[in-house]
Amino acid sequence: MPLILPPSHFQKISTHAEISYPNECCGLLLGQQSQQTKTVIEVWPAENAWQTEADEYWPEQKELTEERRYAISPELMLKAMKYGRERHLSIIGIYHSHPDNSAIPSEFDRTYAWPEYSYIILSVQKGKIIDFLCWSFDHNHQFQSEEIIKR
Repeated sequence: MPLILPPSHFQKISTHAEISYPNECCGLLLGQQSQQTKTVIEVWPAENAWQTEADEYWPEQKELTEERRYAISPELMLKAMKYGRERHLSIIGIYHSHPDNSAIPSEFDRTYAWPEYSYIILSVQKGKIIDFLCWSFDHNHQFQSEEIIKR
């Protein structure tokens, strides 16, 4: 299902990825979903809460840093859900960057992905976006390429 992303929202995501380098950036995509498309209405940049959340949720990976992992705080997720509900929006996806790596989902991305969400991954090399791809996570626990329509 294509993801409609206004150019201004793509610019906001790209800027967040570049200024967060060499760390991973992350954020939420709020919008609406129809039978044919998902449309991003708002972008919520998030603080990468990896160091805070890793101790509690991923103790086996806490030696990793924000350069290779990201986490969005549960508090921000709940705030976005409530905000969206009041405005007839939903969290339709998550974006994050892969510093000095490809825009292909990692095994960590696959392990913690949620079905039905769109995942925009930006490849940031030496502080500049060189690629971005969008993925959806199917019920067979596999990522499928998803088209981004900028308009």
